[in-house]
Amino acid sequence: MTKWLNVGKIVNTHGIQGEVRVISRSDFKEERYQKGNELSLYNPEQDHRLVVTVVSWRQHKQFDLLTFEGYSNVNEVEPLRDYLLQVDADTIDDDLAEDEFYYHEIIGLDVVDINQGHIGKVKEILSPGANDVWVVQRLKGKDVLIPYIENVILKVDLSEKQVTVEIPEGLMDE
Repeated sequence: MTKWLNVGKIVNTHGIQGEVRVISRSDFKEERYQKGNELSLYNPEQDHRLVVTVVSWRQHKQFDLLTFEGYSNVNEVEPLRDYLLQVDADTIDDDLAEDEFYYHEIIGLDVVDINQGHIGKVKEILSPGANDVWVVQRLKGKDVLIPYIENVILKVDLSEKQVTVEIPEGLMDE
């Protein structure tokens, strides 16, 4: 049985030439959305899956804009709204640098602060700009947004399923 990884979601169309607006959850967009790559589109409400080939990719504001082979106008891509972009987990390259991780490896890890102890679990990763931001769901209280920078994320231990952090003062509201 294939394990599918979500790498984005089509949230709207863009223009009339068949571009779709995607909120991406992909770790390596330049590689993932490269011209000629295949993506699986999945609609969970209809349990419908189809495979598309990327023709173009560009970034616009906080969105990724993609076009697919065989979809050349807005009327053809309109039905794809709310589809998830997915890739087969078995096709993921495991040759990453020591300090690089795939999003799916990080999501679900326990987050432990060196001063405050267990904080919660990573539930999402955002890519707003200069660095990623890890959204940590706490047992009580609001989610914590932790920037993925060297002096905050001290250690990622995939075998222990734990991230060790040092939260800067004032970053966590009670």
